[in-house]
Amino acid sequence: MHTRPTTDPDTVPHAGPDTDPHMGADTDPHVGADTDPHVGADTDPHVGADTDPHVGADTDPHVGADTDPHVGADTDPHVGAGAAPRAPLAARVSAWLNDPEDPFWSRPAPTAAQRRNDVLAALGFLLVALLASVLVHSYAGLAEGDEPWRFYLSTVLIVVPLALRRRFPLPVVVASSALFLGLTYASPTAAMTLPFQGAYFAALYAAVAWSRDRQALWVAMSVVVGTMGLWLLGAFTITNAYAEFLTGLGEVDGPLPQLPSYAVFTLLVNAVYFGGAVLTGRASWRAALQQHRLAAQAQRIREQSAEIARRAVVDERLRIARELHDVVAHHVSVIGIQAGAARKVLDRDPAAAATALRTIEASSRTAVGEMRQLLGVLRAEGEEGAQGPSGGTAAARRPDPGLADIAALARRHADNGLAVDVRTVEDVPGDLDRIPPALGLSAFRCAQESLSNVIRHSTATTASVTLRTGRGPEGPWFELEVLDDGSPRRGTAGTGFGLRGLRERVRLHGGEAEIGPRSGRPGWRVRARCPLPPGGTGEDAPDGVLRGSEA
Repeated sequence: MHTRPTTDPDTVPHAGPDTDPHMGADTDPHVGADTDPHVGADTDPHVGADTDPHVGADTDPHVGADTDPHVGADTDPHVGAGAAPRAPLAARVSAWLNDPEDPFWSRPAPTAAQRRNDVLAALGFLLVALLASVLVHSYAGLAEGDEPWRFYLSTVLIVVPLALRRRFPLPVVVASSALFLGLTYASPTAAMTLPFQGAYFAALYAAVAWSRDRQALWVAMSVVVGTMGLWLLGAFTITNAYAEFLTGLGEVDGPLPQLPSYAVFTLLVNAVYFGGAVLTGRASWRAALQQHRLAAQAQRIREQSAEIARRAVVDERLRIARELHDVVAHHVSVIGIQAGAARKVLDRDPAAAATALRTIEASSRTAVGEMRQLLGVLRAEGEEGAQGPSGGTAAARRPDPGLADIAALARRHADNGLAVDVRTVEDVPGDLDRIPPALGLSAFRCAQESLSNVIRHSTATTASVTLRTGRGPEGPWFELEVLDDGSPRRGTAGTGFGLRGLRERVRLHGGEAEIGPRSGRPGWRVRARCPLPPGGTGEDAPDGVLRGSEA
């Protein structure tokens, strides 16, 4: 057995004169006789060898680890300015034995299948051990005074506890240790066989690898190892068992004395034996901890993936809802207004009624076409080369509307009685032609929703749509503004989903929307401003940037 000296320079960094900066005469300004007025023999009555019996010539009364708060490894600013303070010895040992991040992790109990495997493995090992015992008995015989029944019974008793080694690891290692000591005296021949030693090694390994209570484990292991060390010490010093064993070997002419050599050899063998069991068990416990962490990480990844997928579905549903709202609300509003006008003039002005019906027909066809296009995109998502609603591929569908289609949108509203003035203000000529397609589609939908709201909820007969680009401290921007000069129409309150969808479209591009009554004058104002990527507009824009209507 090996005991660690209390003055180990690795654990008591201030015990040696070479490691404590407060003890060297050349490095500590508080100790040198020529530099510290408090240490000279003639000035300090507490340091002179003749006046203070507790202070030797080579020691400093201010360096005691228990009396000087300035000498601890964790508190002394003079010990390695760039070095991290060392943790206490107990904390370092606990971190090494268990795990620094999760020292009290409890390994899951063995499953029913693992418990069955333990029983089967113990039975198999018992058969092998008995066969080996028969062979040993046959070619080497038994030690003097040993009996065959004790020899075979000892082998059985040391192996049987292994059937419960993972289910009750601590009781098994304690019982195996007691059996190991007792059976060594009951049958010395059995104690020397490999199956006997291997069974006890397996019990030690299982205790370290499978114990759920780590603190109780290391207490039990300390007691077991300490007991074995005392047993070996007693065998060498009290019982003279090993001296009698060496006497049987006879005199040997070697470079070292025979008994000390055998004692050191026995110490090394036991250190490797117990150390190997502890190290392999610790490696198994840490491997199980790592597997637990990987499983937890995989579970978190699965949960995050499921949340991302769920969020993607929700976002896609919102996008579909916005698209359907923009398509249906706009065209159905036009159809409703034109149907009412046709009903009123049907008898007295058939020509006007026919014009209104043609507008209804055109609007309904356009709405059906846009809805078919949207549904075709949904069917074709994830299917390369999927067939569109008209028999062509999804890639050959009609381009999404963009800024270039706002003028046609204004003409359609003009045919329905709302005069729309479309204006463009470009900071640099050609800015609007270089707006990204996605932003162009969102701007078109915002203008479509705003003009539809004018028809449904306002008495206005005129409206204006302004498209602007500019540059500010945060970079280039694009702005859409829709104004009207009407008053709210009574009894036409909507659900608010359209304005909510408009704001969501603007936020999708990192912009902001202002929606509300105009200040100081009648009418309603919708303004949406979105930032543009640097270099995405203006004269220095790359040639590969698509125009707003060329999706």
